[in-house]
Parts: sequence; C-alpha cells; structure tokens
Amino acid sequence: MIPNATWAIWQGYTLRVKDRVPLWDEREPMRILIIGATGPIGRAVVEQLTAHHQIVKAGRSHGDVRVDIRSRESVSQLFREAGLLDAIVCAAGHVHFDPLDRMTFDKFEIGLQDKLMGQVNLVLAGQASLNNGGSFTLTSSSCSEIPIRGGTGESMVDGAIESFVRAAAIELPRGLRINAVSPTILQESMELYGHYFCGYEPVSAQRVALAYAESIGGSQTGQV
Repeated sequence: MIPNATWAIWQGYTLRVKDRVPLWDEREPMRILIIGATGPIGRAVVEQLTAHHQIVKAGRSHGDVRVDIRSRESVSQLFREAGLLDAIVCAAGHVHFDPLDRMTFDKFEIGLQDKLMGQVNLVLAGQASLNNGGSFTLTSSSCSEIPIRGGTGESMVDGAIESFVRAAAIELPRGLRINAVSPTILQESMELYGHYFCGYEPVSAQRVALAYAESIGGSQTGQV
C-alpha cells in the first residue's frame, strides 16, 4: 500500500501515484529515470546523482531497461517496466549535421523524429509515472540561440524543444515540473564535433550534469 496516494489513469493502465511535498523540501532519496544514461552527459548525470538517489538507467542498447524514444510503443513499455518515478531525465536524441544545401527532408526528419518528438513522447507518456511534484528534464543545446554552420537541423530541433518546455510547464498537472538543459560542445565530444564549434570553449560533462541536478532538485519550471 502507498499512503496518501492518488490515482492516475494512462492508456488503460491505472497507477497509484504518491502525493508528495515539493521535491526541494524532501530528505528522502528520489527514484530517477535517466534515458541516455551511457552517453557522455547521461554518465555524468548518473555519477552526480547516484550517491543519494535510486537511478534507473535506460538506453537503446544498454541500461536497466531498453527504449527507442522514436517509438511510442517502446516508450510506453519503458514506463510499464520502470514503475513510479520522482524524476525523468532525457540525455538522448540524434540530429543530422550537414550544410544547408546538402540537407534533405529525410535528414531533417532524423532530428524531428528522434531528438524532438522522442522527448515529447517521453513527456506525454511519462506524466502518469511521475509522483506528484515530479519533474522532467529534457536536453536541447546552445544551437537554439547561437547557430553554427552545418547545424540547421540542430538549431531547428533545439528551438522547438525549448518552446515545448515553456508551453508544457503551464499545463502539466499535479505540480509536475519541466525544464531543459542547453549545453554547448562537451570536452568529451570535441573529437567528433569540435570542427563544427570553432572558437567555442568546451565544457565538461561533469559541469553540465550540475544543471540537471539543479533542475531535478530545484523548484523552477519552464526554464532553459
């Protein structure tokens, strides 16, 4: 039995959801789902939080549970397996980089279906799995405000994610919160993507992970 509980109904499943005081006032550990837990940001977020919280790691090919965020059925299965949660973090999502004159509909579609709609899928399906006062933390990037050559697809997707976060924040029920973290190029990713970010100062994944911890443990919502 879960004391002080309310009921949430989602896609035919009835879940009992704990009533919670705001997360920033709590002393008990949280149960946190991290999608993309084996990537550079995801690993750093796990390291940042694992000492004080219960972490459920998810990924396309590694983790405690498997998920393809492009698939609504896969996302639904993820939450059936993960159970009740206090926070959901997404540090996953792919986009295609190419100069604009080489971009095609299919190349844009990669980012739209993966990084954008994948994260939207998580929010739509994940609401019923979050305890009252729980939170979503999504991932965009600095390209939403500072475009780079070859990054049209990234900028488009990141801008949409951030607009979604601001809009969803005013409609989420039960005190649920949603924020996005918008990192610049990571030190750990310079070998692969550094040539796109000429003149940028890279940041460590460990430093970026602090922003995710702030989103999870803080009181803000609709922030980037």
